[in-house]
Amino acid sequence: MKIPKRLQPLVDDGLIDEVISRLMSGKEADVFVVRCGEHIRCAKVYKDAVKRSFKKAAQYQEGRKVRGGRQARAMGKRSSYGRQLEEEIWQNAEIDALSRLANAGVRVPETYCCMDGVLIMELVSDDAGDVAPQLGHVTLTQEEAIAQHKLMMHYIMLMLCAGIIHGDLSEFNVLVDDKGPVIIDLPQAVNASANNSAEAMFARDVNNMRRYYGEFAPALLHTQYAKEMWALFEEANLTPNSILTGEFEDDSENADVDSVLEEIQAAREEEIERLERINGSDDE
Repeated sequence: MKIPKRLQPLVDDGLIDEVISRLMSGKEADVFVVRCGEHIRCAKVYKDAVKRSFKKAAQYQEGRKVRGGRQARAMGKRSSYGRQLEEEIWQNAEIDALSRLANAGVRVPETYCCMDGVLIMELVSDDAGDVAPQLGHVTLTQEEAIAQHKLMMHYIMLMLCAGIIHGDLSEFNVLVDDKGPVIIDLPQAVNASANNSAEAMFARDVNNMRRYYGEFAPALLHTQYAKEMWALFEEANLTPNSILTGEFEDDSENADVDSVLEEIQAAREEEIERLERINGSDDE
């Protein structure tokens, strides 16, 4: 295929030998299948902020470290330099998160290099070499759903132990190969200890997984892993070896009405976005 403009510098530098095909177009990036020497990999081309449709980006970036006062002021003033810094932080957040999660034992794509807003990383594929499908395109038996959900809760627990919340986890940001689920798309990854919306985002991630796997194993719909893990995390009792039950007793007597309403609204927005993705996928 014709080499996209953003990939041309990597071809010129010998980092990419051939652009084979476009794999997908997402809200924050386009992904291409490329050949690097003898290896087939993927190139994630991040979209500029003006073209990126990721909602509430500032909410996700809360708590991310900035190198110094000058940089913070530039970002606050929204100068051209400040916007450039924001783009660097947005892209570097995914590289950092992927590295930290791999070290924590979470299955994520391996990364190789990042240059000019393009991330070269592992192409997740099955034993036959075909690109692994999104979880949302996989039909599971009840036993498979229960087993995958258990593994996914373990991965999410490891992520939280590493101080990271995906922030946009759904059946569209998980690939499934012959070994099970692989978590992808982390530029919006949230600092679990420094973001005021961390708990709500964490609950949404966990409950999105509960909802999807629950379509194949309805008993999962009654689990409370989000509340159980977050309570352990707040008490500093969550470890990579914690044994989860999916059960949680809420002792609070007074419901936080505002929080409940926020969760309902967030769930509505997530469902609208989910349907838009499904419709977009059907059109391709």
